[in-house]
Amino acid sequence: METNFNTSGIGINNGRFIGLPFTEDQAKIVMISVPWDVTVSYADGTSTGPENILQASVQLDLHDPEIKNAWQLGIFLRPSNTDWKNLNDQLRPLAKKYIAFLEDGGDISSNPEMANILKTINQKHEQLNEEVYQVAKQLLNRGQVAAVVGGEHSVPLGLLKALQEEHGPFGVLHIDAHMDLRQHYEGFTYSHASAFYNAIHLKYVDQMMQVGIRDFCDQEVAFAKQNHINVFYDFQLKNNQYQGKTWHQQCLEIIEPLPQKVYISFDIDGLNPQLCPNTGTPVAGGLEFNESLYLIKLLVESGRQIIGFDLCEVGGLGNEWDGNVGARILYKLCNWTGQSNGMI
Repeated sequence: METNFNTSGIGINNGRFIGLPFTEDQAKIVMISVPWDVTVSYADGTSTGPENILQASVQLDLHDPEIKNAWQLGIFLRPSNTDWKNLNDQLRPLAKKYIAFLEDGGDISSNPEMANILKTINQKHEQLNEEVYQVAKQLLNRGQVAAVVGGEHSVPLGLLKALQEEHGPFGVLHIDAHMDLRQHYEGFTYSHASAFYNAIHLKYVDQMMQVGIRDFCDQEVAFAKQNHINVFYDFQLKNNQYQGKTWHQQCLEIIEPLPQKVYISFDIDGLNPQLCPNTGTPVAGGLEFNESLYLIKLLVESGRQIIGFDLCEVGGLGNEWDGNVGARILYKLCNWTGQSNGMI
């Protein structure tokens, strides 16, 4: 670490998150950038979300009034893997062609070209999951906390597998506009809309709390009930507030069923879309910035341990506001994770 680092000085554009002085080896929390948005079904661009966050982070100040000397924790955001990004850029046009084919009523059983596109994407996505898993395992074996920054919301699956092997059963606090419980949406085995269907199906996840949900289908509602997933729909949270129930009370109800070890999955579209206008699938409504952070604060103050996290679906390069908000959420996720692990 640089010994002359000035926490009150100008943000240094040194290629590291918020210009922090830590190398990957020195960091206690290492975030894996996964530049991938192959299967998104609405707007693409989140493959450059990690880079957008990194560039915007230079504008952040480091003082955290809730966690003293939080910057000393040691956090590091890995640069986006160029091989992953190149593969994404090769596959995304094929995926768009395939999705357009489906939207026009096409049937892949009578179209070998489209069937081959789907097969290729599914194979390459499985390869990506395995590579993310291997990176996460390496970090965990070094005693570091591993996290993922996407990209679409399918990309943390390899991390979840590694954490399940490392920690055994754990719960998930999932902030999102969507349930992500569709079964192989559009035929993609690892669709962004199937992230937690896969995590539950593969038994990577135990207890799960979903918060801010407001865009979903009948199949997902049924799957949630069958698998005892606790869903706190956005309309219910708002109705409760309108009727006098405080956000503090609701946060305690969300946290109460979670086990000691918790993973946080934070899709930025769980927030009010004014805070993330260029996310892949924005939905009206959602949590405010400080509401989401208060929930995480209470989770940590309850004595639970955050064993890992992801932040996904942040708008890509050219959308600095999205990157700015994403960077601020990411910094607080790191700080509260460090606090919950006794690192700071």
